[in-house]
Formats: sequence, C-alpha cells, structure tokens
Amino acid sequence: MKSLVGALYDLATWLAQPLLRRKLRRRGAAEPGYLHAVEERFGHYTQARPVGAAPLVWVHAVSLGETRAAAILLAALRPRLPGMRLLLTHGTATGRAEGGRLLQAGDVQVWQPWDSPGAVRRFLAHWRPDVGVLMETEIWPNLIREAAARGVPLALANARLSDRSLRGARRAGALLRPAYRALSAVWAQTEADAARLRALGAGPVTVLGNLKFDAQPAPELLARGRAWRAGSDRPVVMLASSRDGEEAEFLKQIKALELSGQAPEAIENVATEAAAPAVQWLIVPRHPQRFDDVAAAVAAAGLSLSRRSAWHALPEAAEVWLATAWAKWPRTTPWPTWPCWAAALPRWAGRT
Repeated sequence: MKSLVGALYDLATWLAQPLLRRKLRRRGAAEPGYLHAVEERFGHYTQARPVGAAPLVWVHAVSLGETRAAAILLAALRPRLPGMRLLLTHGTATGRAEGGRLLQAGDVQVWQPWDSPGAVRRFLAHWRPDVGVLMETEIWPNLIREAAARGVPLALANARLSDRSLRGARRAGALLRPAYRALSAVWAQTEADAARLRALGAGPVTVLGNLKFDAQPAPELLARGRAWRAGSDRPVVMLASSRDGEEAEFLKQIKALELSGQAPEAIENVATEAAAPAVQWLIVPRHPQRFDDVAAAVAAAGLSLSRRSAWHALPEAAEVWLATAWAKWPRTTPWPTWPCWAAALPRWAGRT
C-alpha cells in the first residue's frame, strides 16, 4: 500500500505537468531540441515497440555525461548480447543529440517519462523492456516502483552519491528509501559511493569503477592536442564544465591577479619565481548554448579572447581561450574496468 508521502508525491507530479510544459517551451527557445516529441515525456508515442525475440534493453542516460558513459557500456555489451535492441531515454536535449550516435538498426530513442504515475505506466506498458539500466544518479520513485511491479529488473550503473545528496535523500527517506531498495543491482564508482548507497538501503552494491575513465579519445584528437600543447610553454589553468555565474567569478579573480601582479600558487609550483611564464586561462562552459554569453563576458572584462571553434593549425594567442564542452581534455590512462562492466549486465540479467 502506498504511503501518504508517496500519495502526495504522485499528486505533486500530476499537478506539475503544466509547469513542465512551460519549462520545456522556455528551454526550447534557446535549444530547439526540447520542443521535439514533447508528448513522449507524458507517455504518448508514435513509434512501435521493436519486434523480435531479442531482449529489449532499456538504458536511461539523462544528459550528455551519462550518455557518454552509456556509450562505453553499450560498446562492450552488444557483443555479449547479440541481437539486443536498445531503448535509450534521456532528459536533456544534449543527451538526446549525443545518444542518437549510439543507435543501431532496431533501436529506439525517446524522452524519459515524467515521474507521474500515468506517464510511467504508459511508458512501461508500451515498451515492455526486458531489463533496465539507470545511469549514475537517476532515482525516480514512480519509475522504479512501477518497473518492480511489472517484473522489470533495474540496475543503477556507474552509480555515485555525494555526502550532500545522501543528506538530502535521508530527509526524503520515506520516498527514496523504497526506490533504492527496489533496485536489483547497484554498480558504484567508488567504495565511498557504495557506502553511502548502502546507507539508503540499496543493494546488492558492487564497486566497478568509473566508466568515464574508460573513454578512448580518437588518436587524431590526442595528436592534435599534444601538438597544441607543445607549441606553448605557458602553464594552463582551466575552468571546466562551468555554469552560469562561475565564469564571472573566475574572470574577476583573473583581473584581481593581474592587478596585484601575483601568480596563483599552482603556477608558482611549476615555474621559478624569476622566470614564470604568463598563465594561459582556459574556460570550458558546460552548456553549448552559453558559449556566446561567456565570450561576451570575457570581452566585457577587458581580456583578449580566442575561441576554440576559430582555431586552425594552432591555437590563437589570447589571454583567455574558450573551448566547447565537447573538447574537454581527456584522461589518457583509463582504468581497466570495462571487462567488469561488460560482463556485469548479461550475467546479472541471466543472459550469459
């Protein structure tokens, strides 16, 4: 029987649907992808469920980072589940755009259903997935409860949970603890994440590392990056995956250092005091729709700017480089976790 907290949550998600539609219209003004197939978010679909005897594996990757992690998992999973069909869901336009690259014949891509009882039930009734994988932090009470009621096993993959999120989850324990307990498997990034997830009742929890460290950048991109780096002896200080307001504070600190004549401690550690080269500042905004706004903020701060999209053979000289989120500097020594991840899902789902 559903608790009072659960009933109030259901009422809130139902009442919030007009607000969600308004939010999507606002987001769509800047990112037209949010205006695509809006009714999918409420459990109404124009695509049919894929036919055939092969399993339908549902993977939910809410945004860009989760979708890239899912790409690593899927690349290793497909050979172990020959003929599998993929149901790929997202919550953001950037995630959906990136996820389109992962589709193969017979796969389907739709929006994540809003976590109201009606939308979730329509989603599960229409697609009838054989197994589901939620990436990283995607705990939705109705989605998980209804999947369990229909016998759809769900795993939380590449799972993480911060101390702050744990405190918030405990405050909403009456709603979230049943969701964590209903998961069939949890594959955590670190032992610390695993301990926090177990504290909420999740289980069984296994530590398999961070899928994102298994990313293998294209060799030509690595070669280009090394060539760019070799062309300059300036230490680089990067503000990565920045959000609105963070760039302004970063630029403020740059100007303060410039006026004071002091170098950051990190720069002092890599250069002698007598001959420290000038710092190369690099900003990588998290969301692509904000690139022009950040460029304008750099110009307003009185700093010279070079945009990554304008480079040709070599980076252009400027006090501040502005790069896209798609070109974050890669980790070149991945953790050897992918065999574990590749084996985990088919074995856990009983499809060896």
